[in-house]
Amino acid sequence: MTSTSDLFQQHASQSLNRPLAERCRPRRLEQVVGHDAVLGPEGFLSKNLRSGHIPSLILWGPPGVGKTTLARILAHEVDLEMVELSATSSGVKDVKEVIGRARQKFSFHQKATLLFIDEIHRFNKAQQDALLHATEQGIIVLIGATTENPSFEVNSALLSRCRVLPLQTLQKEDLQKIIERALKEDPVLKQRKIKISGMEALLFLGGGDARKTLNLLEAACNMLPPGEEMDITAALIEDAASGLTLPYDKKSDYHYDTISAFIKSVRGSDPDAAVYWLARMLDAGEDPLFIARRLIILASEDVGNAEPYALSLANAAFDAVKKTGMPEARIMLAQATTYLAAVPKSNAAYLAIDAALAEVKKSGALPVPLHLRNAPTRLMKELDYGAGYKYPHDFSNHFADQAYLPQELSGKRFYKPSASGREARLKEWLAKLWPRKGEQDA
Repeated sequence: MTSTSDLFQQHASQSLNRPLAERCRPRRLEQVVGHDAVLGPEGFLSKNLRSGHIPSLILWGPPGVGKTTLARILAHEVDLEMVELSATSSGVKDVKEVIGRARQKFSFHQKATLLFIDEIHRFNKAQQDALLHATEQGIIVLIGATTENPSFEVNSALLSRCRVLPLQTLQKEDLQKIIERALKEDPVLKQRKIKISGMEALLFLGGGDARKTLNLLEAACNMLPPGEEMDITAALIEDAASGLTLPYDKKSDYHYDTISAFIKSVRGSDPDAAVYWLARMLDAGEDPLFIARRLIILASEDVGNAEPYALSLANAAFDAVKKTGMPEARIMLAQATTYLAAVPKSNAAYLAIDAALAEVKKSGALPVPLHLRNAPTRLMKELDYGAGYKYPHDFSNHFADQAYLPQELSGKRFYKPSASGREARLKEWLAKLWPRKGEQDA
């Protein structure tokens, strides 16, 4: 294994004016800190690299965990030319130009081009579709980087052609290794005698983001005059942090505490508190689509059939937020938030599906009653499939009193409507249809 002593040599040492985080960027696989699940001896990437091959990948993780760095290293490891695009500044034309050059290269040399797309979740459907055929044909090896859940933001057709690799937030010990290596090997910092008495503050404010942590360290160092020994204290780190643009950390406790307060305010029917926490998240830079997705979940989990329109409104808000973006998206989010907070609440549907899933795990695959089975063939009809089924529309109130559950679960209740909002009407109607079930609520 190659020593890491030349970590900041070659490209990085050519310009000492580069930010510390760039000078510290690993150039080889053994220099990468963390991500043992994918880079350890039995990790997915390690196994593929031993065969000299990597598939198309979606690297999913928070900022500062090394997605871009890893893509560059992988290109070097498998000896592929790498082309980088950013989804924030590239369009379909750029993608097609890259694919065109890659196709020409492939036809002459039978060698793929590694295409790295940062923030691939920002590509629209047309831009993502432009990647499909070249990826499938092996003309390009696609590596996309995203901070957002690929299941929501990457087209299923493209997702099926890629392997998703989640990259977790760097742990404190990982960040400490990166800091210690920077102090020892960075050509600028190693010329100084630096002591970090505020290490805990540096790690805390770094929030698992290596780039932010190194930028914070560099800012703190620049606030001190050169001397015999520079002590990076907690107070100095906090001063440096106040002078930096620190992105809203989606993995921090602040993020989770704030979204929790938002959800509980909506659930608790307090639109004033809900819109306040919404404002706090938007002011901190939270992704509006993340909030919109939470509202969709809230509409079903906490409002449910007490106001069925809530789900339609939340879904419409998500689409509107996606189409408009900030700052206008704040208005749609505020409308959906205040409405969901103000309407009656019920979690009956949420409890029903969880109870039904628990029953399935408990009782297994119970047989479908014969009268409910499909009977498309003569044999099935001879076996009494569908026999005795009552077609509800042939009866009064479009209802036929018959068993729909497996015999072993006869009379079992999963959905228990609340007396809240519109669900109260459902409760009353079902009690008339199924008086025996209604008696269970008495």
